[in-house]
Amino acid sequence: MAYNGMRKKRSFPILSWRSGAPMGIRSSLDKHDILLSILDMECLVEDNNSPEFLAANPAKKVPALVVNGVPLTESMAIMEYLDEVYPDGCPLLPKDPIQRAHSRAIALQIAAGIQPVQNIRILKYVNEQTPGAGAKWANHWLTDGFKDLEAMLSRTAGIYAVGDKITIADLCIPSIIYNAKR
Repeated sequence: MAYNGMRKKRSFPILSWRSGAPMGIRSSLDKHDILLSILDMECLVEDNNSPEFLAANPAKKVPALVVNGVPLTESMAIMEYLDEVYPDGCPLLPKDPIQRAHSRAIALQIAAGIQPVQNIRILKYVNEQTPGAGAKWANHWLTDGFKDLEAMLSRTAGIYAVGDKITIADLCIPSIIYNAKR
């Protein structure tokens, strides 16, 4: 990730992979002017079984953000942590409780309803149980999940997903688009 010579204020290591899940966190870290020290993990070749990775995230998933030696996991939790600890700039969760609930609902629809269907481990399992069924299964549930997401966005969108300021929902959307195109 390039920073055009700008100096970042803080630095944390993040365990990542070229998947969609860490995208929102990378955007959140950048938004809060935090320098990334990215440790890329190759999840397809079992790097996620290394002692270093298991120490940071026993669930064997990315991303994991290490803060003062303490690993934080799950994209939503990490983004909310960063927003609470470093409130400088524009907050990811709106002050208005209704908009905040909408932002979280959209982000959760993505994190719990769409991204799991795009998970390589899940698709691998589906294909092991029923050879060749993974793509059809994923297409069905992704189509369903994207329809639900579009309905949610049609009720909340302004310039961004929820109103006219960037929220946590906006940081979650690029990852599912990236994964859908893979």
